[in-house]
Amino acid sequence: MKTEQGSVIGNSALVSVNEERVAQLLREKNLDYVNSISKEVHPKNTLYTRAIKRLLDLIVSIPVFIVLLPFNAIFAVCTFFDVGSPIFYKQTRVGKNAKKFTMVKFRNMNEKKDADGRLLPPSQRVTKFGRIMRKFSLDELLNFWSIIKGDMSIIGPRPQPVFVYERLSDRHKHRSDVRPGLECPRMIHVEKEDIFRYQRTFENDVWYVENVSFATDCKMIFMLVKMVFSFKKRGNQASGNGITYFVGYDETGTAMSMKNYQNDYKSGNYDSAESESEKTNYEESVV
Repeated sequence: MKTEQGSVIGNSALVSVNEERVAQLLREKNLDYVNSISKEVHPKNTLYTRAIKRLLDLIVSIPVFIVLLPFNAIFAVCTFFDVGSPIFYKQTRVGKNAKKFTMVKFRNMNEKKDADGRLLPPSQRVTKFGRIMRKFSLDELLNFWSIIKGDMSIIGPRPQPVFVYERLSDRHKHRSDVRPGLECPRMIHVEKEDIFRYQRTFENDVWYVENVSFATDCKMIFMLVKMVFSFKKRGNQASGNGITYFVGYDETGTAMSMKNYQNDYKSGNYDSAESESEKTNYEESVV
């Protein structure tokens, strides 16, 4: 499944040179094998998934968006005085059936970059006001407009940037068989899920694609409300600490972040039979 062609914004500056090198290395080394061993995905196809879910999204999102308009106006003014113009952060994300769309949020980070012209890590760019916006998910409120337009749903897998989607296995690309959502609360557990969080997220997304229903969405909305008011956990996430992107899969088919990859290398967990050139690529990518 390929992404629909079109311009891509807000993606390239997020990826460091080292991350690009690691993603390419893992793609060449493991992706074909991961695709060959992955289980097939069987998306659920019911009246609810075809029509009712979309209708309910509109019934809920339209009045919510209208009620939130005055608050969004206030947040727009505060954002302007915090980070200046533009006040909106726009980024191309991958939606249903790999169709690209533009997600719009209030900016909560500055534009500081490294020597290569790439944006610094989120923890070094998020502002004090931005932490507040992120902690209470206030920067996400504009996504109700994306729901009204049909780009998103209230519940569904989080939409990923284009460069992340292109690193996914065929199995995990099936997360785009449904509209992306504000959140897809965890319903399943996977091995070593506290370490390999992308594996947990992507497998949970695939589970949702195969099990979406009215009852499942109701349960997830309840879980979403609980997540929004988990202030301590959201406070840690709001700072941007420890955030690294998904870069690819290890030899077992487990989805890894850049942090997982670096820790794996430092632990010596790579095949001793690799060529010297492959080892050099490993070493250069963790410098």
